[in-house]
Amino acid sequence: MPESWDAEADVVIVGFGGAGACAAIEAADRGADVLVVDRFDGGGATAISGGVVYAGGGTVYQKEAGFEDSVQAMLDYLRLEAGDAVTDATLERFCADSVRNLEWLAEQGVPFEGSMAPRKTSYPTNDYYLYYSGSESVPPFRDVAPPAPRGHRAKGRGTSGKVLFAALRQAVRRREIRVWPQTSATGLITDDDGRVIGLECREIPRKAVVARLAHRWMSRWNRKLNIYYRPAGKLMDGPIRRLEAKHGITRRLRARRGVILAAGGFVFNRKMLAEYAPEYRGGSSLGTIADDGSGIRLGESVGGATARMHRVSAWRFFNPPFALVEGVLVNREGGRLCNELCYGARIGDHIVRQSGAEAHLIVDQRIVDEAKAQVPDQTLWFQRWQAAYLFRLGHVKADTIEELAERTGIDREGLRRAIDTYNADARAGRDDAMGKDAEHVHPIDRGPYYAFDCSLRAKRGYPCPMITLGGLTVDEESGAVTRADGSAVPGLYAAGRTAVGVCSESYVSGLSIADCVFSGRRAGASVSG
Repeated sequence: MPESWDAEADVVIVGFGGAGACAAIEAADRGADVLVVDRFDGGGATAISGGVVYAGGGTVYQKEAGFEDSVQAMLDYLRLEAGDAVTDATLERFCADSVRNLEWLAEQGVPFEGSMAPRKTSYPTNDYYLYYSGSESVPPFRDVAPPAPRGHRAKGRGTSGKVLFAALRQAVRRREIRVWPQTSATGLITDDDGRVIGLECREIPRKAVVARLAHRWMSRWNRKLNIYYRPAGKLMDGPIRRLEAKHGITRRLRARRGVILAAGGFVFNRKMLAEYAPEYRGGSSLGTIADDGSGIRLGESVGGATARMHRVSAWRFFNPPFALVEGVLVNREGGRLCNELCYGARIGDHIVRQSGAEAHLIVDQRIVDEAKAQVPDQTLWFQRWQAAYLFRLGHVKADTIEELAERTGIDREGLRRAIDTYNADARAGRDDAMGKDAEHVHPIDRGPYYAFDCSLRAKRGYPCPMITLGGLTVDEESGAVTRADGSAVPGLYAAGRTAVGVCSESYVSGLSIADCVFSGRRAGASVSG
């Protein structure tokens, strides 16, 4: 325990992303003095996300769009997605609090509206801000709960994460919350009884003006480049770390009531991925290089346990354009994988279980022609870029199914059998194998034929984004970090992707941010006493 402290607060929060911001606001509103540290300038994965919040049970925006939803329907759907990642009581509370948590975000200044997307999509265009963001409309999900659109996208052009986090940042600024940017957490400080009473970190001091400017500039470009082409972003990793090592000054912060870890996951830590989820190493990391598992390791250093570290969500989207869902997704043996209308993370789960995590989407000329015609109206710029890559470079083309199989390395007889079965079902107006809606099932028989490589491995024009879902175990009533025996580590809490939460088994768009709000507010409330 240090003889002196560089700063004190009731609550010290590690990480200024979605979970950290929500925890800070909640704690401050309950009268706590709050200090937040962040390795960069805040935002985390939330700021570069689509800005979607998964919410239901009858939100004002669902009603505005003319849809009815209930807490029970949302719960029944999420039981299938969440599995046993959290207890049923916690999932019930998450669903029951959903309407209020969305209202709370709106009160902080996050803009939403009930303009409903006219078709299933991985992400709507700038005309729509409510959509089916999961697999609600496909079996078995639609069989257990009435489908309802629960993807509430923050209103803003492009990817709306920047709009959502900008509102949270402003909400933090309106309160007496101290934020220390460019400050990396390096260790937890405990007393003789093992209670977490503070945080050790390294700050690039404000007097190091040039270093801070260079660090901020490089971190922002690193974040952008990592999204689109990691090898370019990786060139800045070393210089960023060298600046931190050379100019960083050790600070010790006292936390009178507790420390909250909200530092994201570990998707940028390739050693941890190799240890816990080696099959996902071919995916494209989504987040910032601060998503390196450091928050999880901090918790472990004082006895915190981890769970579901093997769970990673990899998103393989080929819709929009919507016509591509009429194709069939097959593995190396030619076997069909899933209903092509499923949400991209569920498709990714199916792909990663295949040999070599390989998969191809098989379509014919009719589908390609329809898809190309849909691109202008159904896509945003980054989706347009992906479609352009697929149609120009990212495919194999052949006059026959047999030739296509030979050129892609797919088993010839297996692929022929899959296409024949699909076509027979399509002519009968059904899809017996996967239950795809009949309106999206048509024979694939108008050559030439195309195979789009949907394998997990990253491609420059068709990346497979992924986030990690596991983390520190927490008491589900308080958010306190727990040990392997279930006892709480006194003075330590965790939220967001640093902790096991609602989306630690399965992910749909908006569920992680919704859990950041839920778990962040929970931790902020608990630590404030």
